[in-house]
Amino acid sequence: MKATDLFVRGLESEGVEFLFGIPGEENLDLLESLRASKIKLILTRHEQAAGFMAATYGRLTGKAGVCLATLGPGATNLVTAAAYAQLGGMPMLMITGQKPIKKSKQGKFQIVDVIEMMRPLTKFTKQIVNGSNIPVLVREAVRIAEEERPGAVHLELPEDVASEQVDATLLRVSRVRRPAPDAKAITQAVEMIEKAQHPLLLLGAAANRKRTSAALKALLDKTEIPWFNTQMGKGVVDERHSNFLGTASLSAHDYLHCAIDRADLIINVGHDVIEKPPFFMQPGAAKVIHINFFSAQVDEVYFPQLELIGDIATTVQRIGETVTVKSHWDFTYTLRVKQEFEQHIAEQSAAADFPIKPQRLVADIRAVVPADGIVALDNGMYKIWFARNYKAYEANTLLLDNALATMGAGLPSAMAARLVCPKRKIVVVCGDGGFMMNSQELETALRLRMDLVVLILKDDAYGMIKWKQQGMGFADFGLDYSNPDFVHYAQSYGAKGHRVTATDELKTLLQRCLNTKGVHLIEAPIDYGDHEKGLYQQLAAKTCQI
Repeated sequence: MKATDLFVRGLESEGVEFLFGIPGEENLDLLESLRASKIKLILTRHEQAAGFMAATYGRLTGKAGVCLATLGPGATNLVTAAAYAQLGGMPMLMITGQKPIKKSKQGKFQIVDVIEMMRPLTKFTKQIVNGSNIPVLVREAVRIAEEERPGAVHLELPEDVASEQVDATLLRVSRVRRPAPDAKAITQAVEMIEKAQHPLLLLGAAANRKRTSAALKALLDKTEIPWFNTQMGKGVVDERHSNFLGTASLSAHDYLHCAIDRADLIINVGHDVIEKPPFFMQPGAAKVIHINFFSAQVDEVYFPQLELIGDIATTVQRIGETVTVKSHWDFTYTLRVKQEFEQHIAEQSAAADFPIKPQRLVADIRAVVPADGIVALDNGMYKIWFARNYKAYEANTLLLDNALATMGAGLPSAMAARLVCPKRKIVVVCGDGGFMMNSQELETALRLRMDLVVLILKDDAYGMIKWKQQGMGFADFGLDYSNPDFVHYAQSYGAKGHRVTATDELKTLLQRCLNTKGVHLIEAPIDYGDHEKGLYQQLAAKTCQI
């Protein structure tokens, strides 16, 4: 058969459902092979958006999302998405075209070395030089993308190889069971937990796996050990849990850091050092147990005393089966911290000022979005407030990026979530700067007849950098811009446009849009004026003498 027919059959055997991208002339054989496939082509308006969608598909399913681009500028447009998937631990396969490699009459036109470009951004990158190698390379690429730690992989399919006639057999997809941790390490961990007086448990991004969530819930219910999470660990366990302290959205000084400072043991489940540190270790302070698929990367702020390496769910399950509840465990202070923290958030969330304050924004969205509804965030100052104040009730219901932290990913991520979870309510929250980086994907969402709510927070500036500029004592310079009329902008695509003119309007408007079919864009002015005061000055002034 033709090489691209074999390639598509290989993708089908891996369970690929969607292929996101923009084909070029070097991909036309592959496009023709896709025409007869059950794989659905999702044509986007920019390759970066296709990559973000593929990465988010991988994040939500654990299966490699697949995206497609041509050579040269098409491939270079995937670079940010490659980094997004690689740093975020999201399985993704990128396929790019190339000019013929055996004989070409176009010289170096559009040719860059895509393999070398992708090498530092991926787990695996390879040019296919012979169509007979397709079964091996497709199987290997998907396997590497999906195995722990998940990430980005890349295959380049040159135009002449794509059109070859080949005689090859697909490889059978095999599943690998991850090894369990050492039994002696489990025993040692249980001893450390039972001897501690003020243990805490931390959930990070790598704990966000289906089996792990159930094992953690059982352990927390049995022991009643207070717990907190990182931003990318949100929702692994329902954050309405009675012993949930909060999310480490800051590195220090928040309420939950009072409890961290009093802890004598932190059980660290699945934290990835690519995320901002949720706490800083100090010599002679709390001991740390590291539980992950891979060993710790030790530095001056992270040097665990015990490491349990292997399948996280199995590790947590065995600890839960073995550990006994101890009467000397004392969580009195920790639970007082939780009470004060929740009261603090509630007080901040009632503000009726307009433009809307981020604390009120988060509270209103949480009140409207159902338990299984998904909020996808772009990147901006509001992300800190969502991480800190928004309680996630299920895994992957608050999609934020605390690894690459790129702007422009919010809308494509929400669109991928719509494809994976067609019956759920989905809201994407973007700053005006991040939205405009991939706003053209509104057309894609409308063409696919998606039901989607796009909330744009308008402050007419790159607000996060402007706040940092102010914090460093610099003059206000170079970060303000003007915006289109977002209501008319949405309408020009055929979407429904809405504008918030008073804070009390937002909740009702959001509710109505979530329950009305189609793509809805809501423009909401936002006031970040209290950001420094609310997140830093007030928190640094507290004494932890609760």
